[in-house]
Amino acid sequence: MSDDERDGVKLSNLDQPLFEDATKRDLVDYLDAVAGRILPVLENRPLSVIRILRGQDPFMQKNLPKYTPDWVKRYGMWAETSKRQVSYALCDDRRTLLWFANQRAVEYHPTLMHAGDVAGPTHLVLDLDPPAGDDFTHVVKAAGLVRQALSDSGLAGAVKTSGSKGVHIFVPLVPGQAFDDVAAATRALAARAEQVDPSVATTAYLVEDREGKVYLDSTRAGGNTVAAAYSPRLRPGLPVSFPVDWDDLANVLPADFTVHTAPALLGDGDPWAEAMPAPQTLPADLVEQGHTIPVARVVAMHEGKRRARLRAQKD
Repeated sequence: MSDDERDGVKLSNLDQPLFEDATKRDLVDYLDAVAGRILPVLENRPLSVIRILRGQDPFMQKNLPKYTPDWVKRYGMWAETSKRQVSYALCDDRRTLLWFANQRAVEYHPTLMHAGDVAGPTHLVLDLDPPAGDDFTHVVKAAGLVRQALSDSGLAGAVKTSGSKGVHIFVPLVPGQAFDDVAAATRALAARAEQVDPSVATTAYLVEDREGKVYLDSTRAGGNTVAAAYSPRLRPGLPVSFPVDWDDLANVLPADFTVHTAPALLGDGDPWAEAMPAPQTLPADLVEQGHTIPVARVVAMHEGKRRARLRAQKD
């Protein structure tokens, strides 16, 4: 049967191919199976999704389409880049999750803050990204550097595969810490991890400056989004972002966790919730150090322009 109905949501064309090695039914069944685990990390957070429609390239959807059902919760935010008001979804229940799955929404990227919350981000996040063609072993080494930097700073975090090539490290925060202070602390944490072993990891924003090292991306701050724990990713086999115990990280590969394998591995547990430490207050010295570190994107923009001028002069 290619059609179905769950929780009042009519599901269509379930047996059609969605992506490599997966049908739309595989996506729907997976998200339904992990609804109790993924909904808590999506709840009351403005949501962006990556959809893949038949015959089209994947695209990120932030603004809800006009045909969105009235029962889908939404939250309006001003988008500075596009200079317009964006109506984001709030995926707070199974019905909404199934509706998104039926829309062929594969990836789920919530913000690091709750809707309407001016009290600051709920988490500090570092995104570890290996160079092209590199193996996961180097990411594991870099994650160890971050773990040590966290410990040296009096902090603790949880780690999950990104569902792509790297890992995400989350540090839950006590409410009320300012967005710019959290962004500063993220930069400082990346810098401290890099200093532990500069031969393994780098904070260089420009790819050509990374010298084959794992990039410690400290830009996931403020209103930015990160792929949610348990979110599928648009990669061959539909891997998912999956929580891993720090001590088990060296024994897994991101491809181990897919929409096909993850439900059985989870059983009745919620390892992301179980691994998450209690909310923490960022140390003053970490925040202070971070405010002395320029924002990577700004530095890269100016450096890119400088290099372009030099190339033009040589030509």
